Amino acid sequence: MSKKTDNALRLVIVDGRVEDAEALVSGLRNSGIAVRPVRAATREELSAALAGPADLVLAALNVPSLAFEETMQLVTGTGKDLPVIAIADRLDENEYDAVLTAGARALALRHRPQQVLSRVRNEWDDLEARRAQRRLEARVRETERRCDALIESSRDPIAYVHEGMHIRANSAYLEMFGYDSFEDIEGMSLLDMVGPQCVEDFKQLLKSLARGEPPPPRYELEARDLEGNAFAASMEFTQAQYEGEACLQVVFRRQEFDPELAQELEELRQRDQVTGLLNRPTFLLSLEDAVGDAGQNNGQHGLLMIEPDHYHRLLGDIGLDSADALLSAIAERLRQTLAAELADGRAVAARFSEHTLAVLLRNSDYAATAAVAERIREAFSADVVSIGTRSSVITASIGGVQIGEKIASVSQVLAKAAQGVESSSDVGGNRVEIFDPAAMDRAEQEHVRAWVARLRDALDNNRLVLHYQPIINLQGDTGATYEALMRLDPGDGQLISPNAFLQIAEEHGLLGEIDRAVVGQAIAVLGQRIAANRPTTLLVKVSQAALDDPSLADFIGQQLQAHGVPGEYLVLELPEAKVFTHLKATQAFAEAIGRFDSRLALEQFGVGLDSFQLLTHLKPNMLKIDRSFIEDLPRNEDNQAKVREIAKRAREMGIRTIAEYVQDAASMSILFSSGVDYVEGHFLAMASPVMNYDFE
Repeated sequence: MSKKTDNALRLVIVDGRVEDAEALVSGLRNSGIAVRPVRAATREELSAALAGPADLVLAALNVPSLAFEETMQLVTGTGKDLPVIAIADRLDENEYDAVLTAGARALALRHRPQQVLSRVRNEWDDLEARRAQRRLEARVRETERRCDALIESSRDPIAYVHEGMHIRANSAYLEMFGYDSFEDIEGMSLLDMVGPQCVEDFKQLLKSLARGEPPPPRYELEARDLEGNAFAASMEFTQAQYEGEACLQVVFRRQEFDPELAQELEELRQRDQVTGLLNRPTFLLSLEDAVGDAGQNNGQHGLLMIEPDHYHRLLGDIGLDSADALLSAIAERLRQTLAAELADGRAVAARFSEHTLAVLLRNSDYAATAAVAERIREAFSADVVSIGTRSSVITASIGGVQIGEKIASVSQVLAKAAQGVESSSDVGGNRVEIFDPAAMDRAEQEHVRAWVARLRDALDNNRLVLHYQPIINLQGDTGATYEALMRLDPGDGQLISPNAFLQIAEEHGLLGEIDRAVVGQAIAVLGQRIAANRPTTLLVKVSQAALDDPSLADFIGQQLQAHGVPGEYLVLELPEAKVFTHLKATQAFAEAIGRFDSRLALEQFGVGLDSFQLLTHLKPNMLKIDRSFIEDLPRNEDNQAKVREIAKRAREMGIRTIAEYVQDAASMSILFSSGVDYVEGHFLAMASPVMNYDFE
């Protein structure tokens, strides 16, 4: 199953016990699946849950207040494509048959979490595939509609022909031959448009096309209109589909101009004027052909995307007025490197976007694609590019994808190539990363190794830096409060968000070291603020690894003492989901840091089945409301109600609340009236490497 890091599973759980439902959720989250759960135990609760967005239903068979058959009726009644997985305590053959007959897609045993996980993954993947198929079908229908409108509005005479008969023609085509409407030629043979002296040769052409032979790119003949008037014409054939049926698209053109001139103009239309390479629309046509070819298992091809490293820095050095000259020089370097392939048609090159070049390698396997990519990389790094009076060595980040039957979709191909460029750039550039479905594991390993080495370097050389985002009190307190946001500084001026590497850090046991580096740096900054008579409260995120490190609390105490920082100024943040599954460890951690008066905050609060159940076992000082409740807050009454509930219940327990990702004034007003204590977000202030917000 592909990782849906940015797509949480919206899960409806039908279960009579909160503990059992929470165990299911924890099992999924521990396996790496982000879950947005809703529990229902009655008909009314399930109806309310199904009224909202949902991806999957886990339905226990033993819910006293809601029979499984009733659950299936309610799900079916929604009309949604909503898979149901039955959760059973034991396997009974008759019950199994009844469950599947009722409409459930699968059954899993509650005490076998791996089985539950497997069923969820399979059904979620199948659901995503069906949704993608429906989106694709909708796009196809829209494309066909737009194509039909485009053809009709075209000034070129265009017709669609099946087995030699007209099945569609635009107005320009009808006008050329003197017909008033398509009904006049519907079902008419294309032969009727051909002059008598050309009929026999044209019959042979039609026979060859019927045998599946490729059409000629251009066919010249004498045509005749309704009145029998003859005129010189050319025909261009393209394989096409009309209303789902294979056919030929035929474009008729009168020979009223110099064909050589027309060809020259067409070539100019297909070229980017700055680089002389193909333009994006023309290149995409070639790419679509290659993808279609691979999808039919007729071969494999390679796509490369090339971006000069540090492009914007280069522009700053040479000036924006020299941007075209820079790109032209880069394109020329590419053209020289691929001279042989471009000359014999094995490769086509294009300007794909502002400063991205693209190369399509025809009939190229992975080894050949990788060899060409490496040749391009070496050619760039070895060449000195001169722009006016300036000269520089320009390296390139290259992302590629091997186009084969397993990845035969234009969107997939482009996404993988773009991802390769980004990954190559993120680890310093002057690098090639090619996605090959057959060698995916190898590529992933290389990427991970590069990131592990980079993280090791960052830890050893203090390349983890902090930015600070103000947290503003809505109740009148003007004390300085910030959240520390970690960034990785690779040394090239391009800071990297932790989202890019935390998963890899966790898999390779680096989270504990990162926690210590970040907390130690935060405490040192607090010490500097106190020494300057500017005491500040700082919220610092720590990972799950902090709960598994019994010596971290002692380290924090030592750092607080060394820098003269009262512990109350340090607030450590943990995600609600991690706390729920590591409750005892969190209790011990909270008690340990409490000895130094440091405090605990729960972030991403409110997404659990019963988030406030946590607070019967753990008393944090602050709750950060999950961003999903703040986004689009002015237009979402359910989220407004949820925010009010969290603020009210937290206030009753003496816990302060923080709303993050605040993006507009309307949200500010709602949060203030809801009783939220603090707000944070770009609307108020961006994160900055310095603490310079005026809280007064």
